[in-house]
Amino acid sequence: MQPHIIAVDLDGTLLTDDKNISLKNRAALAKLRELGHKVVIATGRPFRASKAYYEELFLDSPMVNFNGAFIHHPKNEKAFRPIHSPLDKKIAKTVIETCESFQVKNIMVEIMDDYYLRYLNKGFADAFTLGQSPVDYGNLQQLLTEDPTSILIHPDENHEQQLRALLKDAHAEVIDQRSWGAPWHVIEIVKSGLSKAVGLKEISDYYQIPQERIIAFGDEDNDLEMIDYAGCGVAMGNAINELKSIANEVTVTNEEDGIAHFLQHRFNLQL
Repeated sequence: MQPHIIAVDLDGTLLTDDKNISLKNRAALAKLRELGHKVVIATGRPFRASKAYYEELFLDSPMVNFNGAFIHHPKNEKAFRPIHSPLDKKIAKTVIETCESFQVKNIMVEIMDDYYLRYLNKGFADAFTLGQSPVDYGNLQQLLTEDPTSILIHPDENHEQQLRALLKDAHAEVIDQRSWGAPWHVIEIVKSGLSKAVGLKEISDYYQIPQERIIAFGDEDNDLEMIDYAGCGVAMGNAINELKSIANEVTVTNEEDGIAHFLQHRFNLQL
């Protein structure tokens, strides 16, 4: 069989709800790698919060972080030049100013694998800091001196839709925004035009594997473009309805080894 790219989102897709890779999912992906297929992580997480999973799977492939704002090869930057597409600093500061007017719970500004916080009481940021302290915290208008990779906003749940609408009206041409599901209702801001599909296309070109031989798995709205782009887009059983409606296939949930379940049947794997 000709080589395929198997692109996997992390949270709610490859990972169980307690943020682990199940033995069955790990075995299925390892078997496909043995058969010559390429397994690729495509996540909204920064690299520091996805590196452990990359290593656990023994990958040697490029990956997509920050929903396409950072595309890189952790083990071979010479063969695959990193692509970093940050937000313009002035736009970022305007977005932050808008969020401040809504008295959001916290704002996290990512610059590659460093980050800044509005408030040191990190809350939602704990899941993505992995014990790493912020470069600084406080007045982000003053602290931000570089173009940021992404901005994570933790609004009051009652204000989330209103804030999203305001950001869209004010900045639709220059930013893209995504929402995260439970337990944190977080808005993520990246440069306009970026998505996991953008990263996947770069990796597809690198491997010279055509679009029709890409299988992608996802569950949330930041997976929409990737699922639509892939030759076979697979929505998890726990995916949002919008994603299921555009997917080619729907598998079982992340708690039921949905990735392994699909791949076992698709490639006739003996696990």
